[in-house]
Amino acid sequence: MQLDVGSELRRARESRKLSLRDVASAVGVSASLLSQVETGKTQPSVSTLYGLVTYLGVSLDGLMGTAHREPASPAVAAPARDGGTIAPEGGVVQRRRDNPVIEMENGVTWERLAVGESAVADPLVVTYAPRASSSMEGKMMRHAGLEYGVLQEGRLTLKIDFDTYELEPGDSFCFDSGRPHLYVNETDQPARGIWFVIGRRDMAYQSLADLGHDQPLERRTIASAVDVLAAMKAMRS
Repeated sequence: MQLDVGSELRRARESRKLSLRDVASAVGVSASLLSQVETGKTQPSVSTLYGLVTYLGVSLDGLMGTAHREPASPAVAAPARDGGTIAPEGGVVQRRRDNPVIEMENGVTWERLAVGESAVADPLVVTYAPRASSSMEGKMMRHAGLEYGVLQEGRLTLKIDFDTYELEPGDSFCFDSGRPHLYVNETDQPARGIWFVIGRRDMAYQSLADLGHDQPLERRTIASAVDVLAAMKAMRS
């Protein structure tokens, strides 16, 4: 389900009574490029999109949320093979055909996975087409959050600060996305994986230390994904 990202960004800008030129200047792009993005004549790069949603205070969930979906059919329990019933999907299961999709500049595609009522993470299926990059200009981006991911297909180059990592299928990563970083597919085959950006919507911390990652190992209470969710919930409260 392809989303009209440009009109949503324009609506957010106008609701905040910001001029196109002011937003473009703050994000570091030209006013003409931002105008083309808002009118759907071109798509933003990953770095430009992150810059826009951060400056406008829009969450990815808000940009790709359920408000953009076509009305769903009423949830009805279906018969199961064992004689029981299959529970209606409701907010638990999201079919692939219903994944909100953003196709960005230079062959980068985001598919937002099910989030239910959670506001903890932005879960995405991310695809980098051959020679695609998170920034057309090769500039590194940075934004609030912790970025987790695992590459499932292809090969992808991840640059963080002055370090370069070559990712292959099965390789995973985790880093503070406040650090300058860049993704590049330098091959002739698509690269695809699953990304989770945790804490981006809170924007209340600057580094891993603010989430307790500077504590000695024996003092840490984060031992599982459940603990991470609990910690993030406590931070919001």
